[in-house]
Amino acid sequence: MLKNKTSGYKSAYDNGKTEEREGVNCVRFKCGLLSTIQDVLHQRPGWVEVKDDGEWDFNWCDVAWLREIFDHSYMEEHARINHFRNHYELTRKNLMVKNLKRYRKNLERELGRIEASKCDFFPCTFTLPSEYHLFVEEFKRSPGNTWIMKPVAKSQGKGIFLFRKLKDIMDWKKDGTRSEEQRDAAQVENYVAQRYIENPYLINGRKFDLRVYVLVTSYLPLKAWLYRDGFARFSSTRFSLSSIDDKYMHLTNVAVQKTAPDYDPEKGCKWQMQQLRRYLTAKHSRETVETLFKEMDNIFVRSLQSVQKVIINDKHCFELYGYDILLDQNLKPWLIEVNASPSHMPSSQEDYEMKCRLLEDTLNVIDMERRLTGKEKRVGGYDLMWNDGPVYKEDVNLETFGSLCFTANTHLGCVNDREKQLRQLMKPFPCQKRM
Repeated sequence: MLKNKTSGYKSAYDNGKTEEREGVNCVRFKCGLLSTIQDVLHQRPGWVEVKDDGEWDFNWCDVAWLREIFDHSYMEEHARINHFRNHYELTRKNLMVKNLKRYRKNLERELGRIEASKCDFFPCTFTLPSEYHLFVEEFKRSPGNTWIMKPVAKSQGKGIFLFRKLKDIMDWKKDGTRSEEQRDAAQVENYVAQRYIENPYLINGRKFDLRVYVLVTSYLPLKAWLYRDGFARFSSTRFSLSSIDDKYMHLTNVAVQKTAPDYDPEKGCKWQMQQLRRYLTAKHSRETVETLFKEMDNIFVRSLQSVQKVIINDKHCFELYGYDILLDQNLKPWLIEVNASPSHMPSSQEDYEMKCRLLEDTLNVIDMERRLTGKEKRVGGYDLMWNDGPVYKEDVNLETFGSLCFTANTHLGCVNDREKQLRQLMKPFPCQKRM
């Protein structure tokens, strides 16, 4: 709840007094987005929306609100908000790569090249215009390769294009020769130039990427949950490197694909993660696909560790990340980007239902109602992946340590029998007291 520091409400909460809260039966929420999250919040038992400057216990805000308000706010002990202050360290394309490069360099220095090689899951990337000259050196080492340009702070495929010739980006070279003051005055937009994955894994001749959801409830210590559901987003045009100007061929963003002339809103352009996992298992083998999904687990954990020391940890904050992963024809997963505000706008009824499950379970993990013990390894469709160390399906103890082959507690693309699990886990919603 947003309050002034002079409020007497905090002391009542901190001292454990309950008489001031007797008879109040709601969690007060504020929501700055018009999407599926609105429906989920309104349908949650005992939750009531507050408007404008009303006092709140839970806030699902957009990043603009965060920039303008958060640093000037005071929140009660129990209040929760859906972003960390500097979430952009992982979700802005140039900063993500900067942090991953630094993390990989530190691993190599401290633990050696083999350990550092476990971070080789993002394409060769440069920030322009600041790293233009480094980019040119790399570009000339492999003439004829395809590169992709992306604005560092835009989403939904905006401003992205492919290129093979330096003359296509001469504007950034010019900007790179300016002084810092001149660049600021001209408001030069930063881009990343990234080596394009020229050999993507194709299904029916079409390129796709994966959207995977990871919930972080703490960075110190790091505590992360992996959701079982997700989806593959397909392009509408068969893949070919002979035409690099066709956005419907090379960009899988739904915002781009739904503008394609032959887009069918009934069919959409998505497969659920379970369908993709079954397809890959049938075409390859169970062992091959399990290896692939373990490598994706590695991406999630390593990327979070790369920003663990720079993210401002705050017990009021959590973050639902949308990871974009691309598979190449060797079934190697590549991290393309991480989204701080993954779209919750549904593209079909099936998509709407999946996102409702995701958001309901996000609220279940955050647990404003205080129905959990804090020791759970699964809550609905979420599996605890990291809790200041790896989490295993088996409970580790001294008696079984030598006899068990430990398996990571992740189930991406597996059966999501969340309703059954929640019935076993959760007590019925109580007559909830206000926070």
